[in-house]
Amino acid sequence: MFTGIITGVGRIAAVHALGSSSTHGKRLTIECPAGYLNDVGLGDSIALNGACMTVTSLDTAKSQFTIDISAESLSKTAGLTQIGQVNLEKALRANDRLGGHLVSGHVDGVGTVTHFAQAGESWELRVLAPQELGKFLAYKGSLTVNGVSLTVNRIQDLQTGCEASINLIPHTVENTALGSLTTGAPVNLEIDLIARYVERMLNTQPIQLKDPQ
Repeated sequence: MFTGIITGVGRIAAVHALGSSSTHGKRLTIECPAGYLNDVGLGDSIALNGACMTVTSLDTAKSQFTIDISAESLSKTAGLTQIGQVNLEKALRANDRLGGHLVSGHVDGVGTVTHFAQAGESWELRVLAPQELGKFLAYKGSLTVNGVSLTVNRIQDLQTGCEASINLIPHTVENTALGSLTTGAPVNLEIDLIARYVERMLNTQPIQLKDPQ
């Protein structure tokens, strides 16, 4: 579990294919800020742009680690196949502050940046989410974009999907990789965890229990 509060901005430094066919995944080498891996061990979970990954090797001296990502995960995420910046978050501890919202690290869909520009001292980010995710987006609700817990300020249902408008304060732009987004860029989206279960409960027929014989 995660909170959507980014704890470091890393960099995918190398991408290696784990096989020659499209059914094979990739091995990524991620460089981190100095000291970031001091409390990380093999097998620990770290979210990369909102996607939960497992540390398969690490070098604390070089402040880098590797993860293996399957072809299935690659087909459901964005921004994990090329060299560049990534948002990092270590897994939530039971005694940590929940500064954002409950985030599972399981990407629900890939959205598209439709607008990203400064608005006063802040920045307005608009993301077009896939149509099937629209029902989970709500005014003042939570949405995870590339691993960052954000609050939705406005939604608009369109034929092509649901556009969510989000305000980014300067701190978020300066301390995450969201500042490098451009119009048309794909982003990983995770809907609110509670909304996922509410939708399931409302659309499932109640179980009819048989009377004991």
